[in-house]
Amino acid sequence: MSIGLLSLLFVAVFIAILLLGVPLAFATGAVAVVFSLFLFGVSGLTLIISRVFTLMGNYVLVSVPLFIFMACILERAGVAETIFRAVHVWSGRIRGGLAVAVIVSCALMAAMVGVIGAEIVTMGVVALPAMLGRGYHRQFALGCVCAGGGLATLIPPSVVFIMWGLTAGASIGQLYMAGVMPGLLLGALFIAYIVIRAWSRPELAPPASEAERSIPLAQKLALLRDLVLPGLVAFAVLGSLYFGWATPTEAAGVGVLGAACAAAFNRRLSWRNLRQAVLDTTKVTAMLYWLFFGSSALIAVYTLAGGTKLIQDAMAALPVGPFGVLLIMMGVWIVLGMFIDWIGILLLTAPIFVPVAEKLGLDLVWLGVLFCMNMQISYVSPPFGPAAFYLKGVTPKDVTIGEIFGSVWPYVGLQVLALGLVIGFPQIALWLPSTMSR
Repeated sequence: MSIGLLSLLFVAVFIAILLLGVPLAFATGAVAVVFSLFLFGVSGLTLIISRVFTLMGNYVLVSVPLFIFMACILERAGVAETIFRAVHVWSGRIRGGLAVAVIVSCALMAAMVGVIGAEIVTMGVVALPAMLGRGYHRQFALGCVCAGGGLATLIPPSVVFIMWGLTAGASIGQLYMAGVMPGLLLGALFIAYIVIRAWSRPELAPPASEAERSIPLAQKLALLRDLVLPGLVAFAVLGSLYFGWATPTEAAGVGVLGAACAAAFNRRLSWRNLRQAVLDTTKVTAMLYWLFFGSSALIAVYTLAGGTKLIQDAMAALPVGPFGVLLIMMGVWIVLGMFIDWIGILLLTAPIFVPVAEKLGLDLVWLGVLFCMNMQISYVSPPFGPAAFYLKGVTPKDVTIGEIFGSVWPYVGLQVLALGLVIGFPQIALWLPSTMSR
């Protein structure tokens, strides 16, 4: 059987299994097992077993459950409420100040959490009722919460960067630093849009009340003290990586300790909260690892059959140059992002795209940032944008999924604009990693 026909069979069987409702992790694993038996016999199954054991022995993977555990503790520590309250009193004089406070709070939370679902749910519970209660237009409020929560995909310590670094062989520390400036750029674009939109259409975002605007300066400064501990947690993680004091796994451990201290300071460090954080961490980690194992097994079988080399050679030979190939990669990621979770996209495409990128001389750290930005777009884009479903779970019953998706389109445009700027000016992402301590 030709490799071209085999490739079509891979895709057809994979899509058929997904349409039957089989979860992605088990769909990829099932396709890997079926084609391994078909192509190599029973002895081919040792390839899958070997691949899984190799992945299990990767020490950097320990950082994934640690960062998730850190996020779960912070989610229950009341840190989000503290940040939102402190930021809101300083942005109260700005029209649309609550929405601005949401974006700033999400950026600060992203520097500690790194898990998009936790941010969106927390802001949906804390900030959305506050905006709706003050007369904000519902779509205006929904859009900023949904888009702001997505910053956790790009601002470190994003779990997406860990997986990209493992798959592509790029430095996770450099990837973390490379995500900082694009993340801040995107946050700034969101804030600029909110301010301009609220200024041009005042009915979307009523001004803060006189009582909120007249809070004494001393009280505002006192609220800033509540940001010290979250700031120290973020610095403990990112600073230790930037200055070369810790590996990603060690930084994750420091982050867990900092999160526990924050929870204790807020009097939320109870056995009940810790137990629930452990349970949630276990569920999320198990899901990620099964996706990781299934997708890796599928790619291993396809590579051994010669399919990966076929696609790599075809892409490298395209008469469009490196920039054209890069745009094709972006297009594939955006389309897949409408239907498949980011971990599946990463593990299915990175083994094919990374060698092509290396052959064309593209920086893998920069490419990792572009991947994260594409996945950030996929998180809010229909029909299966996870961010919308996370938010739907904590909104009033009369809010529909269609209404949430309709609220994020301006932010999708801003995400595409930011992606274009980072493609056109790679130093936006690469400058900070170039200054890191070696």
